[in-house]
Amino acid sequence: MVVIRLARGGAKKRPFYHIIVADKRSPRDGRYIESVGYFNPIAAGGEVRLHIELAKLEKWVGQGAQLSDRVSQLVRDFKAGTKQAA
Repeated sequence: MVVIRLARGGAKKRPFYHIIVADKRSPRDGRYIESVGYFNPIAAGGEVRLHIELAKLEKWVGQGAQLSDRVSQLVRDFKAGTKQAA
């Protein structure tokens, strides 16, 4: 099964997450198929906290990829944020 989930990056005590499409059996920070965005939980100042390429995400969901719980929350937040900005 293909899943859309977070892969951790960044330094110790400074997390940065890539939103990736990967096989469910691959390790959290291992091989992945495609990157569809990123999430920076400690963004400060002018830094972007969340970026998702919705076209790529919709393509993978259309092909049967499952969203993890956290990614589904982030997608909801991103869509709500883009509606407010528009």
